[in-house]
Amino acid sequence: MDSQSTATATATAMQDRFGCCFRNWMAQQHRDLDELLRAVSTDSGDAEKLKCLAGKNIQHFRDYLEARSQLAQHDAPSFFCPSWRTSFENSFLWIGGCRPTMAIRLVYSISGSDLEARLAGGGTGGDDNSNSSSINLGEVSASQLRSINELHIKTVRMEEKLSSRMASMQEEIADDPLALIAKWSGRAGEESESVERVMKGHELSLARVLTEADELRLETLRELVEGILTPLQAVELLVEMTKLHLSIHEWGKRRDSVLGKV
Repeated sequence: MDSQSTATATATAMQDRFGCCFRNWMAQQHRDLDELLRAVSTDSGDAEKLKCLAGKNIQHFRDYLEARSQLAQHDAPSFFCPSWRTSFENSFLWIGGCRPTMAIRLVYSISGSDLEARLAGGGTGGDDNSNSSSINLGEVSASQLRSINELHIKTVRMEEKLSSRMASMQEEIADDPLALIAKWSGRAGEESESVERVMKGHELSLARVLTEADELRLETLRELVEGILTPLQAVELLVEMTKLHLSIHEWGKRRDSVLGKV
């Protein structure tokens, strides 16, 4: 096997590992969702059990992020437009995943929808036969709302810093050694040790930004779930977040199938 074939085989094997990591995470979320829904249905009054369950879900998320952070050291660019996700999912990506503020905005969205339903139902909570879970705005205290708003402001500020770093990295391609190497190359895309060295440096920078973005995603969710919301509210939020993530993946798969992409 020549060097080109070996490199291709290695790249394919690495992509398989990336895809396997993601599929394992999706399977874990399906299992978590089943457990979360059972808890909301049968253990809504057991605060300690709900707290432990929320913590377990946070740990699962942490485990996934740590696993992919290690994989990203080998090929960070793949995580910015992953082939193992659907094109619909990729259109929502921010530095390899959802925006950290999505969890906070979901609280606002669900709470607002619940308030509208309660008002429409004359303040009685709407249809008593509804089985859907929601975070009741009436049960979120003024102190909680202040904490959520403070977390939102802090997280937006951190998102903007990371977005600015990404923008700088993208703009620097016209200034860094790659532009000069391309200018003086005998032909477009000519291989050289200098190119490989610069590209590797760029990949490592991307891996660092991805890790920092993942840390912000995890810390924002953890602070919301473990530090602000009640155990029941936290579990209900995790239900809605997991359902949204899994639904977007399934909708994307259906769309790709219709377009003949799979």
